[in-house]
Amino acid sequence: MSHTDELLRMLDDTDLHTRMLLDDLSDTQLAVPYHRGINPPVWELGHSAFFYEYFLLRGLEDPDARMPGYDCMWDSLEIQHRDRWRDGVVPDRKTTTEYYHRILDEMRNFLKTGQLSPHQQYLCKYVIFHHNMHIESLLYARQTLSYPKPVFMDGLGESSQGDETDYLLGDADVPAGAYSIGLPAAEPSAEDFCFDNEKPGFIKKLEAFSISKTLVSCGEFLKFVEDGGYQKMELWSFGGRHWLREGGAEMPSSWRNKDGRWWLRRFDTWQPLPLSHPVIGVSYWEAEAYCQWADRRLPTEFEWEAAARGAEGSLYPWGDAMDARRVDMDGKCMGQVPVNDLPDGASSFGCLQMLGSAWEWTSNQYLPYDGFCVDMYAYMSTLQFGDHKVTRGGGCATSSCLIRSTYRQAYLPGRNDVFTGFRTCAK
Repeated sequence: MSHTDELLRMLDDTDLHTRMLLDDLSDTQLAVPYHRGINPPVWELGHSAFFYEYFLLRGLEDPDARMPGYDCMWDSLEIQHRDRWRDGVVPDRKTTTEYYHRILDEMRNFLKTGQLSPHQQYLCKYVIFHHNMHIESLLYARQTLSYPKPVFMDGLGESSQGDETDYLLGDADVPAGAYSIGLPAAEPSAEDFCFDNEKPGFIKKLEAFSISKTLVSCGEFLKFVEDGGYQKMELWSFGGRHWLREGGAEMPSSWRNKDGRWWLRRFDTWQPLPLSHPVIGVSYWEAEAYCQWADRRLPTEFEWEAAARGAEGSLYPWGDAMDARRVDMDGKCMGQVPVNDLPDGASSFGCLQMLGSAWEWTSNQYLPYDGFCVDMYAYMSTLQFGDHKVTRGGGCATSSCLIRSTYRQAYLPGRNDVFTGFRTCAK
């Protein structure tokens, strides 16, 4: 398959998933209440289309805006987050959908010419990947709003509250050594695509460490909750205590206890808490407090990457090519996989589900690597530097086309409305 054919396939898949996330929602459901963690879905649709137009299509034969006068409204850097909810600011569903389809059709027509320079191929991949980031945000918006599961998701599986000892696999011992971190600072290309925050790569010397082979499970986290972990202030850092005072959390945001039984909400469905599944939707502060309680710690992002890539420095835990069959990604299982499952996705050290299932909190602040240079979109990384925490690995809602073991994501440490989990290291 040629690069152009592959880009066209990616575009069609991205478009299909987007429409499957929006077409089944009524106008009432699309008129979502204000929430600081999500965007109005109609704005997300128009913003995704605008990104194609602004960064690629206007540089071709037609430099004019397709919706004159609306650049500031579709540009996330120009319109304040709360203003996206104001009446009359964002066009209605019909107008925005027509704009979106026009832009996607222009993209298809451009790709079908087959006359793409290497730089245009890179731009195409960038804008498609950006669109996929908004697929994930639409998925966690549906979870936040308790909307029905997406139509492409596998059915909600059976869950058990039985004993969890069968799925605890212990730690992997990672020897001291020099490990590859990040990717080379080559010219941006479609063939060896990565984002600016993954560059320039370097060698990091690490002391030996032991890291859990599995993500922290709901069963493990439940013990922390039932032991009064949310009430023991000595387990929480200064930032964590502030977060608790603000939100009053007593358990993960999608959990509840009813008549002595624990339940988990996935989209609009409550199911018995699946003890073997990874805990998802917890903040950095909750992960940090759990580690204090368990006498463990979070890995650094460099330890995480070393455990994922191995001594060989492979791009994925299993090798150098993505295989989506090895991971819980693309919104199909949505965390309904026991933490000891998907053995074909294990790293050379035996760590499971380092890609997919849940974004994994690390102890690092999100900062640029030495020698950092911005790529096509100057604000893809720079706005988050300093006050965000690094997460790694992608989650169950992340598009598998985006992810490598070098990929870095950033979330504010208080976020618990996204698909974040964690694994721990021995102290």
